[in-house]
Amino acid sequence: MPLNTQQAEDDGQYVLVAKLDNARNMSTILKAVHFKETALVIASAMGLKVTVEDSKCIQANAFLQAGIFQEFLIKEEQVTFKINLTVLLECLNIFGSSSTPGSTTALRMCYAGYGSPLVLMLEEGGVLTNCSIKTQEPDETLDFNFCSTNVINKIIMKSECLKEAFNELDMTSEILQILMSPDKPYFRLSTFGNAGSTHSDFPKESDMVEAFNCTQTQTNRYKVSLLKPSVKALSSSVRVSIRTDNRGFLSLQFMIKNEDGQVCFVEYYCAPDEDMEEDYDS
Repeated sequence: MPLNTQQAEDDGQYVLVAKLDNARNMSTILKAVHFKETALVIASAMGLKVTVEDSKCIQANAFLQAGIFQEFLIKEEQVTFKINLTVLLECLNIFGSSSTPGSTTALRMCYAGYGSPLVLMLEEGGVLTNCSIKTQEPDETLDFNFCSTNVINKIIMKSECLKEAFNELDMTSEILQILMSPDKPYFRLSTFGNAGSTHSDFPKESDMVEAFNCTQTQTNRYKVSLLKPSVKALSSSVRVSIRTDNRGFLSLQFMIKNEDGQVCFVEYYCAPDEDMEEDYDS
């Protein structure tokens, strides 16, 4: 493949070089966190972490581990930059939906360090395209301080079940209330919209529930507008882990399989909406 040899001798000038035989394996994961225009990219020997935030209340992290790349070279302990995620996704999908069955877009991605652009070389069917995307000064990201030691309740379930529940939620409701408990109803999603209250219950014995570790009854409310972006990750995932900590912060971890069957993870953190506690007290 031309891309594998083209400019390989120039790799020495870059602090980060990553190669993929199928660019969709990257774009699928990035689409799952694409709810704002810019993203922070942190590269390490472990791979890439792409972070998107909004309103200081929600944070999404996409993890692309080094093992999914055919080649992943990094010369510094950590490389960090901010980038326009919308533009990056447009470049990754520059060849559009392929009309040739089975064809894929190969990707070579290079970064020369602070202030340099992110350079993408994409090749499909012998056609080569170069893209250069301006990088920006990285911002500080929110620290949600979500520690596993402070997790009160945790449920792992097949995504298919949660997808159906999300589709049935009353989106005229401003909030989604999540109840997790060692006792019935175990796991309940509630909305309070124009048509009144609606509830979706999930028994812990359900075939869709793979793990149920709830230690105490917790009821927390979250703004639907903040959780809506996570539906992108949910729709691409096969499994989801739902956790809440002692402060009521929510962690949603989505397991997503790419076209080659490799597993990647996307995680959403969301702060509880304490302002609405009184309004919706039941």
